[in-house]
Order: sequence, then structure tokens, then C-alpha cells
Amino acid sequence: MVPRVLLLLPTTSYRTPDFLAAAAKLDLEVTVASEEASTVERLNPAGLLTLDFADLPACADRVAAFSAERPVAAVVGVDERTAVVAAAVAARLGLPHNTVASVVAAGDKGRMRQRLAEAGVASPRHRLFRAEEDPRAAAREVDYPCVLKPTFLAASRGVIRADDGSGFVSAWRRLARILEEPAVAKRGGDAAKEILVEDFVPGVEVALEGLLFRGELRVLALFDKPDPLDGPFFEETIYVTPSRLSPKIQDACAGTARAAAAALGLQEGPIHAEMRVNESRVSVIEIAARSIGGLCSRTLRFGTGMSLEELILRHALGLGFPAAEREALAAAVMMIPIPKAGVLQEVRGVADARAIAGIEEVTISAHVGARLVPLPEGDRYLGFIFSRAGTPERAEAALREAHARLEFRIALEP
Repeated sequence: MVPRVLLLLPTTSYRTPDFLAAAAKLDLEVTVASEEASTVERLNPAGLLTLDFADLPACADRVAAFSAERPVAAVVGVDERTAVVAAAVAARLGLPHNTVASVVAAGDKGRMRQRLAEAGVASPRHRLFRAEEDPRAAAREVDYPCVLKPTFLAASRGVIRADDGSGFVSAWRRLARILEEPAVAKRGGDAAKEILVEDFVPGVEVALEGLLFRGELRVLALFDKPDPLDGPFFEETIYVTPSRLSPKIQDACAGTARAAAAALGLQEGPIHAEMRVNESRVSVIEIAARSIGGLCSRTLRFGTGMSLEELILRHALGLGFPAAEREALAAAVMMIPIPKAGVLQEVRGVADARAIAGIEEVTISAHVGARLVPLPEGDRYLGFIFSRAGTPERAEAALREAHARLEFRIALEP
């Protein structure tokens, strides 16, 4: 019997095509579960499923009933919300899984900080406040510089640095407005009333991509982030792998990520860890029970062309870790930042950007007519640029040159 995988894919996910391509390569039966009903679901009951991601018992009940007729061999989530659902569903089906509590802790920055502190894993000092508190009083209780952030949003949305009391109050009020947006408040629930304040950690930032198998971590890639992330906002732009840090520091990053996963109780599947490295230590900024976001996974190829999504599916199906290392070429991705708010009118220079040596693809994900919202309010990018080259330096340089060829015409909203 061909194994069936249940993919939990939010309707707004970038990841759908890549996971479906990986499943097709592995010749799997696929059921896609989303939070919004499809008009063709009744025509394809084996391939489409609607789940209320906010109701874990209902998700587990629905999938258990589905699996009784069409057995599900693996469950895979792609972001913080669906990773929690995947844990609950896999537990009900008796499949290898993380505990719901461990995945919830990874997706809740306040709980994550507390777990890391209790386990002695290096992490910024933090304070958790309620959004209805007086920001002027809170400003007197923290050290500077500090970083204010929501406990549940991703992609650096709502993350703001403050260097003094007045900057703190301004950042607090700006973040509070984001948390009051109806869609954000609905998604966050009580978490939308929390504001996490952390010490700002200086240093360079890296991202580690890994897979856990019964608590053992296999590092798949370590990305450098060559653009400084010092604030006031923390928009990520370029990821480059392999890392140019020393082997000793890279080993320290792997060890810190391993300790962080253990502190949260994560045991199975992908992790994505963000860490700061300075002369004193490696500090965990975040660790998520999911793989890298957006289209960034396309930078990674293993063995003779295996994708990250294929590795994740193989692991979820119990096929173990294939004996595949990341390809020899350096790879990099630029998440194209939104330069200003407005309506996208035109994109020029895409062909010129693609013609740069080392550029593999330029994908503009924002469509003409789209309303663009930069950080910290926004949570999307204009698109992605991918490069491969013989060295990390050349891969990075190709991205910068390609980006310089692009021109985005953005009209101010009336």
C-alpha cells in the first residue's frame, strides 16, 4: 500500500508547491488539510480536508475518523500553528511525535524563554508584561537597549528595539496597535495581550536548520546572516550557507541548538533555530518546531538533489535520515524587503537580475496591485532571489548585484 501523508498547510503558506513536489517524488498519497474549506473538497475527499487549527481535539477527532478509512502514515505541519496540530493528531494516531506541550512552548516566546532559563541555556534575559499595563511604568523596570516583541507572531513582525524610556513607550504603543488588529487578536487569543521584553544581544546572527530523531539532532545547514540585525526593526534579508564562522563556533551553535531543543522537550522532526554569536557566548533568540519559512528552503539540496521537504517527509514516514550531505556549492537567498508602504504598481529588471552569474531564480511573490506593508507591521516580502556559487562570498555578491537590478514602483495609498 502506498503510504499517505497528511500535510497541514495554511491557505497563505508559501510552502505548498514544494511539499507537494516532494511528496510526488516519493510517490506518496497526499491529503492536504487547510483551515479554509475548498469548493472542490467534496469532489476529492481523499485529497482535501478542512480542519479548525484552533481546536486541537476536533482536529484529532476529524483526522482519526478520516484515517480509519484512509490510513495516514505521517502528519506534517509547516508553521507554528500547524506544528501544534500535527503533534496532537500524530499522538491520536499513534505516530512518532513531539508532545503538544513542547511544540506550544516553542511557538510561545514567553514560555520558550522560561524553559531555556530553567535549563541554563544561554538566552536573553526577559520580562513578560500585559499590553494593558502602563508602558511608562514598564519602561522603568527594564534595562537598555532592549527588544519588545509579541509572543506568538513570526517573521519579525512586531519586533522593535528600544534604546531608552521614550523609545520604549513608542515601541510599546506601536506593538499594542499591531496586537489589536482583528486578525492578530483572533489568532493570538490571550497571547495577543502579552508583550515580551528582552535584553538586546549584540553580535552576528545565524540560523540553524536541523532534524530531530528521538531527540538526536542532525544539523542540515548553518546559515550566516551577513546584514546587521541591530534594529530598530529586524527585517531579515540574506541567508548564506555554508557558514563562514570557525568550526569551533559552528560546533558551539550546534550544541546550543541541541540543548535548546532538549530544554523544550522536542524529540522529532524539523527545527529552525535563530542564534546570536558574540565574543562571550552563543545565545538562542528563537527555536521553532518547524523548518525554515517562506521559500528559503529552496537554497538547500542534499545528496543528488534531495530537497529539505523530501528529507522532512522521509523522516515523518519513519525512513530515517538518508546518508545525504548538503551539496558542495554555496547557496544563498535574499528575502526582498519592502522599502515603503503603498500599492505595488510595477516590477522592473527581473530579466536583468536573472542574468547575473550565479543567480538561480528571482521569484516576485507580491502581485501588482498588492498593498505592501513593511515591518514591523507587515509579515511578507516582495519576493525571493536565489543564488549558487563556488564560495559563500560569491553567492552573497550575486544576490546583492541582482537586487540592485530590480526596481519596484510603489504608489502611496490615497
